[in-house]
Amino acid sequence: MGLSGRLPLTIGNLSELQTLSLRFNALSGPLPADIANLASLRNLYLQGNFFTGEIPVFIFNLHNLVRLNLANNNFTGPISPDFNKLKRLATLYLEGNQLNGSIPDLNLGSLDQFNVSSNNLTGPIPERLASKPANSFEGNSLCGKPLLLCNATSNGDNSKLSGGAIAGIVIACVIGFLLILMILIFLCQRKTSKQHGEVGVSGEKPVADSGRAPALAAQKGGAKSSGTNKGLVFFGNIPKEFDLEDLLRASAEVLGKGTFGTTYKASLDVGMIMAVKRLKDVNVSEKEFREKIEAVGKINHENLVPLRAYYFNKDEKLLVCDYMPMGSLSALLHGNRGDGRTPINWDTRSGIALGAARAIAHLHSEGPRMSHGNIKSSNIPLTRTFEAHVSDFGLAHLAGATPAPNRIDGYRAPEVTDSRKISQKADVYSFGVVLLELLTGKAPNHSQLNEERVDLPRWVLSVVKDEWTSEVFDLELLRYQNVEEDMVQLLQVAISCTAQYPDNRPSMQQVSTQIEELCSSHDKSSS
Repeated sequence: MGLSGRLPLTIGNLSELQTLSLRFNALSGPLPADIANLASLRNLYLQGNFFTGEIPVFIFNLHNLVRLNLANNNFTGPISPDFNKLKRLATLYLEGNQLNGSIPDLNLGSLDQFNVSSNNLTGPIPERLASKPANSFEGNSLCGKPLLLCNATSNGDNSKLSGGAIAGIVIACVIGFLLILMILIFLCQRKTSKQHGEVGVSGEKPVADSGRAPALAAQKGGAKSSGTNKGLVFFGNIPKEFDLEDLLRASAEVLGKGTFGTTYKASLDVGMIMAVKRLKDVNVSEKEFREKIEAVGKINHENLVPLRAYYFNKDEKLLVCDYMPMGSLSALLHGNRGDGRTPINWDTRSGIALGAARAIAHLHSEGPRMSHGNIKSSNIPLTRTFEAHVSDFGLAHLAGATPAPNRIDGYRAPEVTDSRKISQKADVYSFGVVLLELLTGKAPNHSQLNEERVDLPRWVLSVVKDEWTSEVFDLELLRYQNVEEDMVQLLQVAISCTAQYPDNRPSMQQVSTQIEELCSSHDKSSS
């Protein structure tokens, strides 16, 4: 939902709460101590935020915890052996933090899912964890099964370092030297910035503890271009109602963190509201960036979110586009599943599917090499009348490779191992997953409320194979009469889109045509 700031200290009043999921927001600061009052808590999902500090000791008093996911935050310090107090723990995800020290000997017989990859851990892997997959430990300085053996020697001579150990020491020294060099460069730049009184665009990890949205940049001149064009570059002949200074002075609220950067809602003093994306990991030259982004900016379609302007310098790359007040399809489907929720009817869902399909089909019509590369429900923002638009198109070619699994894996085609090497057939797969999401009401990788990493296309296929097709559909859809046949037809389209082999998938133009015919036949039968 793009929530920012700190968790309230009153969250512990929900004493009977069994599941708390705040994943993939922009929440920051330490965890509040009154979480210790949630004695009934079974599932705690906090991954994909900016939480800091050590893993608090009160976590170990939540004896009913079954699943704990603290991945992809900024937690520091060691992994406490007190995790052994959580006797019912079956899932422990700590990857993507800054944890250090060694892994304690976790004597948890029910521990099934475990991951501590991409931290700063050292030492041997405990024998009890040796059966876990190797990728659960990668990105650390660990040894032992399932990774390489520790202290490997040759010819029984333990007094000499092995070649691998020497190589490891050399690599560690080189990395340490580079880290020191980077810190020195950073400190020099920071000192120079202070001397000139310049403050750049706010950092990737926003702080919104004051309750008021901070400005996108703190003062004038916060971002200076290294190119000849020192301001925003607008697309087309649209009126230039604001400039870079207006944009950087605007109050900014985090809308969400995506694969290619963080998106903000920027409220300008001139009365306009725009969406601003701060791109990350852009690995192309300024000339190549401008050529590619200007080509993207020329693509126009009523169901594509139009790019309005961009800004480039060596430190900041910003994209400005229209702000969609109704949020994304992801928020619409998963934002509120409680008693007060207004059900999303078939007409709304099929209309969203058609609008998104038309947008992607138009994108593919620009040429055989034109593809989106990051299709997911959070990249389908909606107008006030629930018309679908597709955002973030054309950005995959600007970013660096992300071969390691990340949060969009639930949408990623099985053949894609490099986010830059995407194809139109891979887009079709991703769109098929979105269709399944629309039909089932379940999010990829989380298709059971209390389970993680469930592959949505496989789950759907397994249910359909057992001839329980009606069990696939969202209960909200089953309350509407005379639409089950249309739902089954759209389900077949989705299944064909998510075929394992790319050649077995239809084109987006075929998909768009099929959905259009389905919607037209429904309109005729309704009238």
